[in-house]
Amino acid sequence: MIFSIQRYCLHDGPGIRTTVFLKGCPLRCAWCSNPESQNFWPELAWSEAGCIKCGACLRELPGVSALGERGIQIIRETPADPDAVREACPSGALHFFGERKTVQEILDAAEADSIFYGSDGGLTLSGGEPFAQPEFALALLREAKARRIHTAAETCGFVSWDALYEAGRLLDFLIYDIKSLNEALLKSQTGGLLEVSLENFKRFKKAFKPLPVLVRTPVIPGFNDSLLEIEKIVEFLAPFEGVSYELLKYHRFAGAKYKALGRPVPYPENFDEEAYGYRFDRLEDFVKKAAPL
Repeated sequence: MIFSIQRYCLHDGPGIRTTVFLKGCPLRCAWCSNPESQNFWPELAWSEAGCIKCGACLRELPGVSALGERGIQIIRETPADPDAVREACPSGALHFFGERKTVQEILDAAEADSIFYGSDGGLTLSGGEPFAQPEFALALLREAKARRIHTAAETCGFVSWDALYEAGRLLDFLIYDIKSLNEALLKSQTGGLLEVSLENFKRFKKAFKPLPVLVRTPVIPGFNDSLLEIEKIVEFLAPFEGVSYELLKYHRFAGAKYKALGRPVPYPENFDEEAYGYRFDRLEDFVKKAAPL
């Protein structure tokens, strides 16, 4: 179950990459920028910007009704047939996040892009959390290696060690998210257990020392956008070889996705963007000067 295949990606590992986004995640981060990635099943969504207000969906789909100025209401307890949705919505405003793909289909797409990979580009598995679908993710990596495609994956670390270990034997590059070392704060804002993430990271680096790992931290206003928080992560990473570190800037581009799924935007958007930008720049300067990262 995937929700997107993006081509010519430049920030999901070395070189130019084809990134496959697997659906399903064990976390529920309050600031999640891909809400369509959280659940493991296809989800019907409505894009107001693409709607031509033809009314066909109201006549033909039992799970759709009008709510006046608020637009379309989807009764999510009513099963929706993808073919019926496509026929009832000529503009594509009603669409699904999530579709089933085979290993063959995905690797054929990646292999078709291989002319752009050069010496270091390739396939990246992302999500959601790719190793929340461990059998499928590992099958993708095995087939990619069989086709001599460079492999990378992005993980939040809240996965089984067995899946992560098997992935390590098939990966050329790993992106590992570490959001905070504050155990209580991490659990309250993501639902994740810090000890699971850190133990998996330590075991992975011990088992696969030569494998390059990029650790990323999304800098979230009011959560971890302080020097103390980032210093703790830098100190944790300092003893490990072959690890690089970067910060990701918070953005508010996911609002339309939450609306399309009929969900409220969970993280407050009324923050001082200028003050946050100043803090982020200071944190980024600190990370750039930190050794040996």
